[in-house]
Amino acid sequence: MESQMRGGTRWKRFAVVMVPSVAATAAIGVALAQGALAASFSVSGQSFKVKADKLVGHDFVQYGGVAQGTDLKGNPTSHPVAVSGFKSAEITNMCQSVVTPLPLLNTSVTLVLTAGNKGTDITADNLYLDVESLEADAVFDDIDIGIAAGQNKSPGTQPRTETNPFGFAQQARTATLTGVEQTAWATTAGTFRLPDLSLQLKVGDPKKYECY
Repeated sequence: MESQMRGGTRWKRFAVVMVPSVAATAAIGVALAQGALAASFSVSGQSFKVKADKLVGHDFVQYGGVAQGTDLKGNPTSHPVAVSGFKSAEITNMCQSVVTPLPLLNTSVTLVLTAGNKGTDITADNLYLDVESLEADAVFDDIDIGIAAGQNKSPGTQPRTETNPFGFAQQARTATLTGVEQTAWATTAGTFRLPDLSLQLKVGDPKKYECY
């Protein structure tokens, strides 16, 4: 924790917001081992990267979870994630990329999606992110760390129904993230508005085309 001013908490270049202490990590690990936390749908065998200049989220809640799905060969897999929920959010200059290998052609295809990069922010309602890793500069206003997941104050961002209501969670009135670089397994939203949307397929070395 770098500094605290006017009810806001600033964290610099964090890995996963969900894990501010060893004790929190242990608590999440126990819940995962007991199968108490699970994703709300089966995820694909490919994670994806997201980069954004800024994300401002309102009525923020975060808790541990597992994204259940299959790998690219159809074998069952499980991915521990930090689930971040926002009643509403604004995102500036977002890039999303996912790489699909093509072994028969000895190459790969990278799908690159951009939006919100021409002066109009992306907006989302009831946004949930299943995050594997995250780096950003972050400021939280009115943050509570270590609450039970079922005690989240905001009715608009309650944890998903499969979540252990007694598990570790944190909440904040607002979360402001800048310089976001995130790897995730799933994103869900009630409404996701993408101004100036562009989608392209790039063939070849993904290092040339991924968002970061």
